[in-house]
Amino acid sequence: MTTKTTTRVLAGTPVFPIGLGCMSLSHGYGPAVSPADAEALLLGALDRGVTLFDTAALYGFGHNEELLGRVLAPHRDRFMLASKCGIFRENGQRHIDGRPETLRRTCEDSLRRLRTDAIDLYYLHRWDKSVPVEDSVGALADLARAGKIRHIGLSEVSAETLRRAHAVHPVAAVQSEYSLWTRNPEIAVLAACREIGAAFVPYSPLARAFLADGLPDPGALDAGDLRRRMPRFQPEAYARNLRLLAPYRRIAARVGCSPAQLALAWLLHQGEDIIPIPGTIRLDHLEDNLGAVGVSLDAATLAELDALINDRTVEGARHGAANMAEVDTESF
Repeated sequence: MTTKTTTRVLAGTPVFPIGLGCMSLSHGYGPAVSPADAEALLLGALDRGVTLFDTAALYGFGHNEELLGRVLAPHRDRFMLASKCGIFRENGQRHIDGRPETLRRTCEDSLRRLRTDAIDLYYLHRWDKSVPVEDSVGALADLARAGKIRHIGLSEVSAETLRRAHAVHPVAAVQSEYSLWTRNPEIAVLAACREIGAAFVPYSPLARAFLADGLPDPGALDAGDLRRRMPRFQPEAYARNLRLLAPYRRIAARVGCSPAQLALAWLLHQGEDIIPIPGTIRLDHLEDNLGAVGVSLDAATLAELDALINDRTVEGARHGAANMAEVDTESF
């Protein structure tokens, strides 16, 4: 089997098979990257053929959208722009709010920060369970009819919620965590995406750098790094998970690729409708990630990877209890 295709289709548009998740430039893993380094990374991705850039109002509480607007607005016709609504900061507090009036207001804020007239793919970042998903998606449909957004996506939803949303307005894509060590989408939502013709966009496809072979001791991570609070990175669980890396590295060496490329190639082999968005702050890591499109994995290697790293062999939940309460995805 091979992943040597030049494009995949997202919201009716051909895109490079691997996009760029931009969160880490502003949010989640420590201090924001310097403006010069962030600009070099974004323009480097564009020059290397990346055509999908993914951001959100949440990332840096507007900082990431402002960064993409400043750097990429002059090149707006060269890429697909994805952002997300429904989680934001107001009066110093983080909110999940899917009320129609909130989504309309925050879309205007995002358009201003991104310096664009329309967002190509606009996700509901989290379903606000106090608001019927039909109401939230109805507001996004209004934005689409007004030309503010071009396509609607959902993030971290179940198959049932996806079908309810799609009945209101076509859903072009679902974005959720998916990698060798997070298999929840395989329970039901991947099949539901294929049923309705939506693409699937995996975030954290490198298992938050665990499968990229570049993660330091979690205890040495920046105090603001979100992995310090995740069950899989706690000392006992992490020690167990580290046992998976030696055999995983041996497979990568045998295939002739880097560990990061192996993880991304495995995802690309799961279907032509899958478009992963690894994040990075380094150009050398970006180049390595993009090289995964040329990695071929045979059926025996895919089966070996499936057996080695999966929901039964990984220790610890992917999120803590508070964050798990915010998602709507199926669980094992």
